[in-house]
Amino acid sequence: MEQPTGDAGIYARESEYLDRYVQFGEAGDRTISVSFPTQPEADSSEDHPLLDRIEAYLGGDEDNFEDVTVGLTVPTKQRTVLEAVDQIPYGEEGSVEQVVMMTQGLGADEEDDQRQVREALAANPVPLLIPDHRVRDGPSGAPPEVEQKLQSVEGLY
Repeated sequence: MEQPTGDAGIYARESEYLDRYVQFGEAGDRTISVSFPTQPEADSSEDHPLLDRIEAYLGGDEDNFEDVTVGLTVPTKQRTVLEAVDQIPYGEEGSVEQVVMMTQGLGADEEDDQRQVREALAANPVPLLIPDHRVRDGPSGAPPEVEQKLQSVEGLY
């Protein structure tokens, strides 16, 4: 996928399916945030290839967005969890316990590890691109109604 590079920007487009906007922030060639506001930032642009792909995804086109470069600005412990979540394929789901087992340095039986996974999921700055909606018993960085629609797109409920 070819993306504009160099400048920072905010991009947003209304999604009829989500009944709100899809908005993301980009710095250079890295996507640093994804949100779903009811109104976009005033200085946002709606012209970006990633918005085209997201629109197609919401319309039913399978896309893992694995070629989109994400700039995670989160603590290392959260980064490790989110990198594990990013490995869950389109149309499949996992549990918090499975994410604990997939995450380097965490063990499945520890309550602290499950809390760490839940905190990382809730703080996910790029929901959809890092598919926290595929973790069936965990929170999402997206609003609950958006999370449900993302799950529906992928046939997860």
